[in-house]
Amino acid sequence: MTLTLTSSPQEGLTVIRVDGVLDATTRDQFADYLSAAGPDLVLDLSGVTFMDSRALGLIVHQWQTSLEASSRFALIGVQYSTAKVMWITGLASRLPLYDTLEDAKRALA
Repeated sequence: MTLTLTSSPQEGLTVIRVDGVLDATTRDQFADYLSAAGPDLVLDLSGVTFMDSRALGLIVHQWQTSLEASSRFALIGVQYSTAKVMWITGLASRLPLYDTLEDAKRALA
């Protein structure tokens, strides 16, 4: 499976766009990219076509690390149809989910 990760700075935040499948076959690539990302992070998951529990575990770990470091963290563009695991586990109601980058920026300001 193919996974494309790109990042761009946006007003003090690093926005990482994720395109493709987040599963066991792309877990290491995703983990490496997240570990190099630094603090104050927004993950744009609008291009995700499938997410499994392993990928969700990485996202939760990144969120918890951000909380512990008093860094900013948000998820945008999360779609139920491709990230059902967030709702099945109940994490969709706990993770900082926003529809757009502008919404996330306002919330993290």
